[in-house]
Amino acid sequence: MYLTASFKPGIILVISITRSHNMPTPTNKNLKNQTPPSSLNLIDDFYLFLQTNNYSPATIYHYKNDLAIFDNFLKSRNLKVNDLDKRSIFEFKAYLSSDNRQTATTHLESAQRLSSASINRCLSAVRAYIRFLIDQDYQTPVFPEQFKMVKRERSHPNVAEFSELVSLIESPSTIEQDPIIAARNRAILEVLFATGMRISELVSLNRRDLNVEGKIFITGKGRKQRFVYLTERAQSYLDQYLLIRKDNQQALFVPTKTRSKDKLSSRLTPRYVQERLKTYREKLRINLPTTPHSFRHGFATYLAEEGASPAAIQILLGHESLNTTTRYVNASDKFAQESHRKYHPLAERSGK
Repeated sequence: MYLTASFKPGIILVISITRSHNMPTPTNKNLKNQTPPSSLNLIDDFYLFLQTNNYSPATIYHYKNDLAIFDNFLKSRNLKVNDLDKRSIFEFKAYLSSDNRQTATTHLESAQRLSSASINRCLSAVRAYIRFLIDQDYQTPVFPEQFKMVKRERSHPNVAEFSELVSLIESPSTIEQDPIIAARNRAILEVLFATGMRISELVSLNRRDLNVEGKIFITGKGRKQRFVYLTERAQSYLDQYLLIRKDNQQALFVPTKTRSKDKLSSRLTPRYVQERLKTYREKLRINLPTTPHSFRHGFATYLAEEGASPAAIQILLGHESLNTTTRYVNASDKFAQESHRKYHPLAERSGK
């Protein structure tokens, strides 16, 4: 850009502006694509802290999404972190509960309200971020504990009847045409129900994680480590799958076809398991929505129905608090009805 000035006696100063051909003219499109600066102080340092402390990629991904929502809230009110107070915390919680908040990725208003679990996850991310700022000696006017969790709604237990669950586990053997896929997917469902592990834990398993006794040492959510155990039935189907694979890949469950040049790094995704499970459920006409996480619910529920100790179930699920386990274990309606019939003090005193 060039400025040209000319002076003549008795004449107003004239300035002309000439744009260089080498300089691009800013357009509305270019301005629109520019990402506005974050309102969150030290946010890049926080993400680096998560990476260097061995947080899982999934955890970091959710932290980024949830903190993007927090960032959108601050920008909508022209606030910075050091402007926060008790009232702004209440406003943020109301913002999360509303249907006119901006989404983390599209920055458009969302028509769908967040569940209490999603709200609490977002609040947990903000608490971790505020705690990081305090550890870095950054002066914050609020404390993590002030972002109190909301009360979670109680939903009907999302657990299929035991007979339906067994049919679902066995379905790959008859539905899948490819024998390797049938063996693999059958082994996946057998292992999910036998151990109660999360789908993210299952797809991360390697051959070396197994031992001859069917004992698996895994690192779960929050980097908590625990043992889970295969049943003889699950061990049998897993052995059959590994026998027909005939490869040396370390990943326990792998795609039959891969585009990756490094076959040692290829493994199934949670998305694939979710989609196949949905297909099996629809073919079997099981009305209750069943997901990989439902197997975890079913594992805990049916162990409890068979008389397993809540403390033992807590250890197997990897829960830090027994309160989490008691909320997690949802007894079926059938079990509740049987307990009422068996234990009610007046159940056998009719007519007296």
